[in-house]
Amino acid sequence: MNKESYFDQALEWVEKRGSQQIKADKEGYEPPKSYINKTTNESVQPDLTYTTSNGSKHYTDIALKSENPQALVTKWKLLSMMAQLRNGKLHLLAPRGHKSFTTDLVNTYNIDAIVHSI
Repeated sequence: MNKESYFDQALEWVEKRGSQQIKADKEGYEPPKSYINKTTNESVQPDLTYTTSNGSKHYTDIALKSENPQALVTKWKLLSMMAQLRNGKLHLLAPRGHKSFTTDLVNTYNIDAIVHSI
């Protein structure tokens, strides 16, 4: 499974929240800002970002099981930190079959994120 197949569900989830300024890594949307991890020199980009009516910025990532969970941990920690700086939250959208994997990573590595089922 790839993230593309879940983008419509993720966009629907974000739009239900009365979000503003939605940015998505999908055609027809402005792409979210990407960040460079100085240690690994890798580019980190959330799947979606949005702003709420109170001005807080939220980051959303579609959470799928991975052969390299450490890369996800690094990405989610960075996105969580960026969200906190903008009074927002990191939301991890876990499709069926991926939620326990995602929840385990969040709990094990103490990542400040909210895991949602999609």
